[in-house]
Amino acid sequence: MLLGSDLEFTRLGVIRSCLADISRFGGCVEGAEKTCRTNEVMAAVASSVFGFDSDVHTSRWYALYVRSRHEKVVESGLRGKGYSAFSPFYRTKRKRVDRIAEVDVPLFPGYVFCYFDSNTRLPILMTPGVVGVVGPGKRPEPVDDAEIASIRTLALSGHPVQPWPFLRSGQRIRLQAGPLAGAEGIFLRVKDDYHLVVSITLLQRAVSVVIERDAVAPLFFGERHAESFQS
Repeated sequence: MLLGSDLEFTRLGVIRSCLADISRFGGCVEGAEKTCRTNEVMAAVASSVFGFDSDVHTSRWYALYVRSRHEKVVESGLRGKGYSAFSPFYRTKRKRVDRIAEVDVPLFPGYVFCYFDSNTRLPILMTPGVVGVVGPGKRPEPVDDAEIASIRTLALSGHPVQPWPFLRSGQRIRLQAGPLAGAEGIFLRVKDDYHLVVSITLLQRAVSVVIERDAVAPLFFGERHAESFQS
């Protein structure tokens, strides 16, 4: 699923080598329209090396594979470049030699989500700590829009969130009220608590948050509307 890190860095080396030679093509040319040949060269190089489709320009949310414990560094670096990026964390207790400490841990260790155009992903790949973009072969695969929207809703809600085993099947629900309204996922009961489990299919990961049963409505296959649970 991941673009091989060795292959990515090899391609980045090719790009850097081409950048060093671009000056020989000249700068911008004046005509009916001002066309920068440097950009044309870079587009051609990116197309041949990375398999970019220069005719398609659309931004989506993608998952980036990053170096161990570099989630915050990568998120900060991407935001510094003007990209929307986030790597949600949750607070948990860890046993130390002399005490129990509360620490912030990534909900998706080794991954950072970023919103960008996959055809112009070179600045993303050159960000310190980034290893590659999740996807088959040379093509990045965007995260499902509904899934990333729900993850963002949970991450920004202030509610306690925790990792959860990935689930492929189960009752899909949507929350209709409260600060988590609009979030969709799997409804699950654990002892006396009700959970909303939100998955990122591309990463085979999931997170959960405790919810109020009264705010839940089911989603049926092929339907976007919801009906209330019957008692």
